[in-house]
Amino acid sequence: MNMLETKGLYHDFSGLKVLFDINLQVKEGERHAVIGPNGAGKTTLFNIITGTYKPSKGKVFFKGKEITGLKPCDLCRIGMGRSFQITSTFNRLTAFQNIRLAILSKRGVRFNLLRKVDKIEEITRETEEVLKRINLIGERNFPAGALSYGKHRALEISLAMATDPELVLLDEFAAGMSRDETHNAVALIRKLTEGKTVVIIEHDMDVVFSLADRITVLHYGRILATGTPDEIRRNQEVKDAYLGDLEV
Repeated sequence: MNMLETKGLYHDFSGLKVLFDINLQVKEGERHAVIGPNGAGKTTLFNIITGTYKPSKGKVFFKGKEITGLKPCDLCRIGMGRSFQITSTFNRLTAFQNIRLAILSKRGVRFNLLRKVDKIEEITRETEEVLKRINLIGERNFPAGALSYGKHRALEISLAMATDPELVLLDEFAAGMSRDETHNAVALIRKLTEGKTVVIIEHDMDVVFSLADRITVLHYGRILATGTPDEIRRNQEVKDAYLGDLEV
């Protein structure tokens, strides 16, 4: 079954066409990478899938049900999570508070004057378990803005996962990371997304070819190729347009 599918997607910005007839299929349980040069339309595609933009034409399906144009908050409720290229945590809140807010949202728990959130023991335990899984339990009381870049990104990835989505979209999660930070982030994603469907945009080809089961290459707003990592490595059109003689 396809967890995610787009049919005939087109998009333009005030007449500037950026996507042309995008037909993407992401199978349930696979890790699917979308790659391509800057300006290829990758983030625009993500923004359409996750409800930030409405396509000029075409449809988006999640588990066979059309979701075109649904708001991001509605998509989150039905099982979709996303991280962004630019970190999007609450920087003045602690790591613990960031994770707890995501868990409260998942459970539909609202703040009120009669309920002290700190006393909801089950939510506190779940929050601490998440912090342990992402190796941030020692920084639980650090403001998110005070974390190192790699740990800040780990926190953001965990926020995308805290609502327990079936489909996770990660937008250049390794951007700006050192090699050690990237290695740790890849290991974290493997652990957090086990059994889930993942779509990633990423420029680091070592990350792409180590994580992805299948890869789709965008070029000038069109799908140039889709295949396994080995198929993409061998595709001459992809080499000419993007990979060159890169050893991956």
